[in-house]
Amino acid sequence: MNDFNELVSRVAAASVAGELLRPPVSATELGEAERELGFRLHPLLAALYQKVGNGGFGPAASVLPLSGGPDAHWETSVVQGYLDRIPREGSDTWWSWPEGVVPVLDWGCAMLACVDCRSEDGTVLLFEPNAIAGQDVSSGWFVDAGSLAEWLEAWLDGRGWYEADPADGDFELVPWADAASRL
Repeated sequence: MNDFNELVSRVAAASVAGELLRPPVSATELGEAERELGFRLHPLLAALYQKVGNGGFGPAASVLPLSGGPDAHWETSVVQGYLDRIPREGSDTWWSWPEGVVPVLDWGCAMLACVDCRSEDGTVLLFEPNAIAGQDVSSGWFVDAGSLAEWLEAWLDGRGWYEADPADGDFELVPWADAASRL
């Protein structure tokens, strides 16, 4: 198992002055959230919620809180955001959402940063619904970073795509190869 202590400490130090940073979650709160989701969070994501805070850290100080409903600062939480996107059993819809992929940051315009809790490295995905062609939901999924650790390092170093001027066009959206098989 990876030791994320140094990275978690760096994220905490970079976030300590943030106005939106909330107190960390307890082991009990983490367990309740994972029961609601039906799976365990990626270990690094769980460590961030337990040691840094319950949202309000990371890029734009906007990582969503783990659980709870919308309030004055958050559109929703990770748990509620995931559950809201899973079609109800037996529903007649073309819409689908990959199991184990939790939304962790709302970029606006319906774009979401998500963590694949089923991948060993916690791949960070970008869901861009404006790229969906017809009813092919898989066309809206892109790889933002190969791992959650890599995504956090890019943020800490000021190298994230969201730091650049979009007019520069220096970043390319790489399609998530597993999207079709996971939807």
